[in-house]
Amino acid sequence: MLKISIIDSRTQRRLVLEGKLVGPWADELRPAWERASAELDGRELVVEVKNLIVINQAGENVLLALMREGVKVRGCGVFTRHFLKELARRVERQDKERQ
Repeated sequence: MLKISIIDSRTQRRLVLEGKLVGPWADELRPAWERASAELDGRELVVEVKNLIVINQAGENVLLALMREGVKVRGCGVFTRHFLKELARRVERQDKERQ
């Protein structure tokens, strides 16, 4: 199960992910992001990885796709931050290869 919470502030809208980012639940992230980004009114949109207990290849792929589109993905915890940095490096390498 994946829980996606939306937290709004004056300058930012955060999508907070908790649970399992796998299979069909990973597929729910993109439409949630698209709905959230439609009503930003100049605010920043951030995907916050918080308390994810499992991420499989489908989850990785959706995070990579969002990062390629310029979405800011943040996380807490040593492992999560390391994982997100590795994904960001993959995006950078793929962008360089396309040029």
